[in-house]
Amino acid sequence: MGKVDAAAARRMADSLFIARDWRSPGSTRFWVLLVLAAVIAGAGVVGDSTATVIGAMIVAPLMTPILGTALALVLADRAHVVRSALLVLGGAVAVVCIGMLLGWIVSPPDAFATNSQVSSRISPRLIDLFAALATGTVGAFALVRTDISDALPGVAIAISLVPPLAVTGLLIAVERYHDAGESALLFATNVAAIVATGTLVFLGYRVRDAAREAGLTVGTFHGRTVVAVGAVVLLVAVPLTTGTIAVARDRALAADAGPVAERWAASGAWQIASVDARKGVILIDVLGLPPQPAPGELRTALDRAGMADADLQLRLVGGRTHWCPANTATCTVEHARTD
Repeated sequence: MGKVDAAAARRMADSLFIARDWRSPGSTRFWVLLVLAAVIAGAGVVGDSTATVIGAMIVAPLMTPILGTALALVLADRAHVVRSALLVLGGAVAVVCIGMLLGWIVSPPDAFATNSQVSSRISPRLIDLFAALATGTVGAFALVRTDISDALPGVAIAISLVPPLAVTGLLIAVERYHDAGESALLFATNVAAIVATGTLVFLGYRVRDAAREAGLTVGTFHGRTVVAVGAVVLLVAVPLTTGTIAVARDRALAADAGPVAERWAASGAWQIASVDARKGVILIDVLGLPPQPAPGELRTALDRAGMADADLQLRLVGGRTHWCPANTATCTVEHARTD
């Protein structure tokens, strides 16, 4: 890798370190853009609009203090590490609160169960970490190299920061706490990846030497800083790996349940609208006219096919929802489960 000069180090510090004074241009810009991005993201999620959510990604300023944390770690500047980390934490809490407010105002009857923007952010996987590491590397690289700074808008779109926080707030408002935690995990994954890759890129470009020449605060850098950052990434990778395995199992479960459901529905001239699985629960939507087929027969057919340990939620479109627990042929009528 190359080496940045003193002017570049000063430029990076000026752009990433936000002044403590709330009335400073950097601070007011950060909070105004963050609030607007949170409202845009929340509205985009509620309206299930991908274009609106992308707009929030471009506006969101959270990338600045996150990369600022990485730069401060490299410079061993404790004051800026604390300040940047608090900005990330405070900004995240603000977005979640705005999401909760929007959730209380909208409060959809299905608790966002059919919202694609929500469903795409509540099952983080290991591949999300890999994507975040690559995107964070590009973001730090574009910051160091002014000749590729045009890549930053693409980085803002690729890395998901404000939308998962907005989803977290919306889901808390409708009491889907587990899924809210999953979307918060996606945000944490992206933050950890940006800090880790930013730290490595800044070290590779010897930003410390350039910062010292520029008269910036440069403390003693310890190898344990890199170890700590790596440990955080590995810590995040554990639940992501578990989530990846769970998603793979759900896909296999849905694939196995599909043919069984088709044979069951064909006996009564009904049609299977969809077959899915979530967290080990088989979710089947059925279309047709009365009389409705017997849910207990489907439960029995699934048991014979080796899926006795999976719960079943059978939703008759335009009718009732039946809940058939594992290891039993008895089904009860209730509202659709969304958590």
